[in-house]
Parts: sequence; C-alpha cells; structure tokens
Amino acid sequence: MGAVTSSMAAKFAFFPPNPPSYGVVVEESTGKLKLTEVAAKENVDVLKLPTKKGTEIVAVYIRNPAATLTVLYSHGNAADLGQMYELFVELSHLLRVNLMGYDYSGYGRSTGKPSEQNTYADIEAAYRCLEETYGVKEEDVILYGQSVGSGPTLDLASRLSRLRAVVLHSPILSGLRVMYAVKRTYWFDIYKNIDKIPLVECPVLIIHGTADDVVDCSHGKQLFELSKQKYEPLWVKTGNHCDLELFPEYIIHLKKFISAIEKSTSFRNVSALSMNQIDKPRSSTDCRPRPSTDQREKSRLSTEKREPRTSTDQREKSRASIDRKEKSSKSVDLSDKANDNTEQQEKARKSIDRFGNMMRSAVLCNIDCFKPVGANV
Repeated sequence: MGAVTSSMAAKFAFFPPNPPSYGVVVEESTGKLKLTEVAAKENVDVLKLPTKKGTEIVAVYIRNPAATLTVLYSHGNAADLGQMYELFVELSHLLRVNLMGYDYSGYGRSTGKPSEQNTYADIEAAYRCLEETYGVKEEDVILYGQSVGSGPTLDLASRLSRLRAVVLHSPILSGLRVMYAVKRTYWFDIYKNIDKIPLVECPVLIIHGTADDVVDCSHGKQLFELSKQKYEPLWVKTGNHCDLELFPEYIIHLKKFISAIEKSTSFRNVSALSMNQIDKPRSSTDCRPRPSTDQREKSRLSTEKREPRTSTDQREKSRASIDRKEKSSKSVDLSDKANDNTEQQEKARKSIDRFGNMMRSAVLCNIDCFKPVGANV
C-alpha cells in the first residue's frame, strides 16, 4: 500500500527541473566538491550525503561567522539547488545564520527518484550531517519549509522535541487538499501536515500570500490555528505562491523572528511574547495593539482631575522657561539623531532593495508546481 501511495504521489507532486540547473565537480587543487553554473564562495561547503533509503543527495552548507542559529531549508517544487543558491547565500547573510539547503532525491544531481518517503529520508540525512559534521545542537536549529518542503519539515519537526523554531513558507495542509476541498485525511494522501503540526513543540512562523493561486492562503491560516506555539504570522497582501521573497515585509519579518528566537532563553518565552502581540492573524507586520482614542482621552482627563487647578499658570510659565533653555541644545542633538536615523534607514532600505532585485532575477519555482494526475509535464 505504501508503494502505491508513493507512486500516486510522484505523478502529481514532484517536478524536478530537467535538466538540472547545475553540476557537481571536484576541484583538483583542494579535492573539494563545488557546484558549476554558480559563483564559488569560500564560506560554502558542497556535500554529498547518503540517506537511509540508499540514495545520495547534494547539499550546501553556508557559514556565517556571526551566526548562533542554523537554518535547514527544504525548498519548493520545480526548483533545485542551482536556482536556490543565491537566495540561500543572501538569507544567510541578512539573517546572520548558518544555512543548509539540499536537493531531494531525484532533484538536481541527487540520485534516486522523488517520493514522499524519500524526502523524509533526505531531510533526516541533512539534519544528521548538521549534528555529526558541524556539531550543531538540536536547540539551535530552525527548520524552514517552502511549499512542498513543508512536508518533510513538519515530519521532522514533529519528532524533535528541543527544536528551536519552524518557518512554513506557503505551506500545504496536505497534497490532496491542494486540489480538492476534502474534510478528512485519506490513506493515499501525502504530506499530512494538518495531522502533524499539533505535534510540533517549538514556535511556528507561517508566511503565506493572500493571492496565492497555487496553494490557497487558507492552508497557512489553518496550520496557524493548529500550531501549539504560535508566532505572529505574515500574510503578504497580493503575494502569490512563488514571489513572497520580492516583498520587503518578507525579509523584515524573518529578521524580526530570528532576532526574537536568538534573544529567547527558551522557545516557550518566544511563543508567549508573540501571543501577547496578537489576538488574531494580521495582514501586515505591524501587529502591536494600540490604545483607543477614548482610552487615551479618559487617561488624560483623569490626570487633569488629580492636579490642582490653581497651579496651572505656574506650571505653564515654568515649562515655557525650560523649553526656551533646552530648545537650542536639543535642536543640535535632534539634527544629529535625524542624520543617524536617516543613514540607518537608508542602509536598511538599500539592503532590502538589493535583496528584492536579486530575487527578481532568480527562478524560484514554477507556478505549475502542483498539477492534477494526468497533466502534461
């Protein structure tokens, strides 16, 4: 029965780029592996990892000297490492994390054929490499799953109790639910994320486009509701399935999440903080509750009632005198601060613009990455 399931899944769930966008060669001078068709970088290791299913997958490990956390990234459908390489390098730099990305069996230069069970073995091999080769601890790992990659991500996350965090990017409830509005889970369905996410113990960040015409945004919202440790989600207005990296709020929200994770002493503290910030999913990154006008007015009136009315003129005179004395000195300070703030904002804007421009030139995935059985590929 399992073989039948994998066979059905392979017909509609997996579309590896053909031909692969890169090659793997051995450098004669160093004996190390490197990818062709992409720029070689000193901080990038290229690896071939054996899986328990007997396949060998290609992976890249990108080091960031300022990193305390490591992201294990499972990419979406119809993409491979060659197409994701520049994104991985940029994410490692902007988020200040180490990052490992890998190709599923049958993708890129990985051997074997793609299947649901093979992707589970693939992510396990990548995670085992992080532990054994790079000495990464479970509590310092963030699993990141995009689209189909949400399947292996949640499968592994549901079995790791000390994981630091999970990011789900345009995730699916299950393979069958992408195409049909089924109300129950069938035995032949694949990537049953809807059943696995309640088992995840760490904070979960969901990112989904509101205009996603491949995997409806309702998938992300339902997974958010089912998460145990909710973090403030990002619903990208007008975002589709394969373009969320182009929106400035994408990298801004990710950086905010990573920062919160880094500062927390435990994942439960992060989740408690995020839940205090939200009472329902929001469509922007600004989710802090603001006091209403009536509340502010009541507070002001209450304060005025407690103050003696006879001292009003004296307070006004004193305040005016202080204002005149401080005005000249503050104007200089404010000018300096304004210049500093402007420079910081300009640097941040240029960083985000550079990221967006780089993403526009990359082929992240195919819009037809999910097709019904029998579709022409």
